[in-house]
Amino acid sequence: MLTFITQMKKLFLLLNLIVIAGCSQAQNKQNIDYIPPFHILKSDSTWFTPNNLKKNKPVMIIYFSPDCSHCQHLVYEMKPQMKQFSNIQIVMITFTDPSMLIMIKNFSRDFDLAKYPNITVGTEGRTYVVQRYYQVTTTPYIAIYDHTGKLVKAYDKVPAMSELIASVKKS
Repeated sequence: MLTFITQMKKLFLLLNLIVIAGCSQAQNKQNIDYIPPFHILKSDSTWFTPNNLKKNKPVMIIYFSPDCSHCQHLVYEMKPQMKQFSNIQIVMITFTDPSMLIMIKNFSRDFDLAKYPNITVGTEGRTYVVQRYYQVTTTPYIAIYDHTGKLVKAYDKVPAMSELIASVKKS
């Protein structure tokens, strides 16, 4: 009988640990179902927020770093496919310090992003609101939202271009 009680105590302790671990995971899990409340400074020193997005149009948020080779490669891969992205608003957000707007200007210039009116590039600076919202650990991070602002797909690593295009078409 004593062995049975000891085993039950161990089982009870194990179940409690599982419940506690599950609760802590649930608290850490961010709800990214909707467009984050970003506030970014563009290279022309104007501010851009979700209120500036066109209503009833899908949105792709790309969290990036101007000096990240994966981020640069993503944009390089997207450029020949830009017609596939013409119906989505692309907001590229970095954490680069606002005093370094030259990095954003150079990135935009190097990839000739000014010729794509659906692309907005800016920095959230040191607020890290978007970085925390998505819990970004590596760049680029991509989130695609439909015309109602509801999440379609998120990528914490660069997907194949065909997969990215397919997700954009679903939005």
